[in-house]
This record gives sequence, structure tokens and C-alpha cells, in this order.
Amino acid sequence: MKELFSLKDKIAVITGGLGQLGQQFSIALAEYGAQIAVLDLVNEKEVNKNERFSYFQQKDQIKCFKVDITNRKEVENILSEIKAKFGSPNILVNNAALDSPPDSPASENGPFEDYPEASLDKILNVNIKGTFICCQVFGGEMAEKKGGSIINISSIYGILSPNQDIYEFKRKNGEKWFKPVAYAVSKSGVLNLTRYLATYWSKKGVRVNTLTPAGIFNDQGEEFLSEYLKRMPIGRMANENEMNGAVIFLASEASSYMTGSNLVVDGGWSAW
Repeated sequence: MKELFSLKDKIAVITGGLGQLGQQFSIALAEYGAQIAVLDLVNEKEVNKNERFSYFQQKDQIKCFKVDITNRKEVENILSEIKAKFGSPNILVNNAALDSPPDSPASENGPFEDYPEASLDKILNVNIKGTFICCQVFGGEMAEKKGGSIINISSIYGILSPNQDIYEFKRKNGEKWFKPVAYAVSKSGVLNLTRYLATYWSKKGVRVNTLTPAGIFNDQGEEFLSEYLKRMPIGRMANENEMNGAVIFLASEASSYMTGSNLVVDGGWSAW
């Protein structure tokens, strides 16, 4: 059974790999034997990295690449660099995404009728176009080599509408605050991109699945947590490492008969 989950000799690309979840995914896949190419727009020197992440960097098992995933030419160039460093990728985790968190500017979180087109464009550009380009470039390489696993990261807000009651505490304080539409639309789009590619590449040995998490704890404010957890059956937000098992499963041969699926790890949120 251990061999089913082994990622020895695998090469994984993780977008948004310097973020909270991205670092966790990198560590988890590295611990199971994969070599990791971390893609991010930010400079790695500006990021506080987990000790295990730094350990695998020192072992030369994790390598960071600065790249704008919405720029196809940059992504193509990075593929060439990854191939020169590690070889051809056979795992892709499309983790990079933009959202409008509760502390973002009021212009981002007003009524739907006033939601800025520029904000919609910005989020769709990363969450949909960036994922699309990475699937084209890295997934295309996998299809050419006849094998690989793509894991697209969605959200509970990709399968369910945001519960606006959670943010009533902000409206009581006089703010016109609503969870905006762009993130939900983008994460819903990721689901059907997964289904499309799962059938498109089914004969090329490339499996494509979605991982749908609920909220990850990241020192959110007490008022938000109080309202959010009232609606969470398991009674807490996810710890940042609690998606790692799902990613290892989807990346490995343990999920060899699984494609076009959506693995929901949400503490029971979608069971209501």
C-alpha cells in the first residue's frame, strides 16, 4: 500500500507555491519523494517560509521560480527551466488564486450591482486564465509524455453560493459588505475546466481532478470566526496542513482510477 502513495521520481509544479497552502503542498509532496518546482509571482526572499520548506530547498528538492502565470510566454520559459533542472513535470497543482478577504477595500465588497469590472477582470485573469495557461503548457507536456496528474484547487464557494449572513456583523457596523461574486464564479469555472480536460486527455494518461477545501485558518478576526463557525459542522476552520493528504492521494497512484472528479474536504460545510 505504501507504494501506491509514493511520489518517488515524480516532478511536481505548484502554482502559488509560496502562499499558505502552496508551501504545505510543496512540503507534503516532497516528503513523499517528489521534486518540486514552486511557481509564484512574489519574490521568495519576501516570504516567511516553513522550516520544512526551507529544509527541502537546502536539499535542492524544492526550487522556486518567479513567474506570472497569466503570461503564456513566461510559463513556457519556466517549463524549459524546470525540464533542465528536474526533467518533465508529471504533477501540476493549480493552487494560485486571488480572493477578496474580509479586510479588503470597501470597493471590492459592496453590493453586486456596484461590483467593479476591473476587480472581476483581475480575479478571473489569475483564477481562470492562469489555471488555463498552466494546464495548456504543463498539461500539454504531460499529454505528450503520456502521463500525469493535474489537481485544480477550487473552493466551497465554487460549489455553493457564499452565505452572506456570515458578514452581517459588518453590515451592522455600517459597512455595505458582501462576499463578492468574482471568486465564486472563478472557482466554479475551475470545476468544469477539470471535467473538460479529464475527458479531453483521457486517452493520453493525464488525470485531472479538483480539490475543494473550505476555509483555512489564518488568524481571521474573532467576529468573522464566530459567524463562520456557527455554520461549520466540524466546529472549526481547517488547519493549513489538512489538505495535504488529499493532494498526495490525487497526485499518486492511489487515485489511479479517478479523473474528472471533485474531492470535497470541507468539514461538512456542503452537507447542510
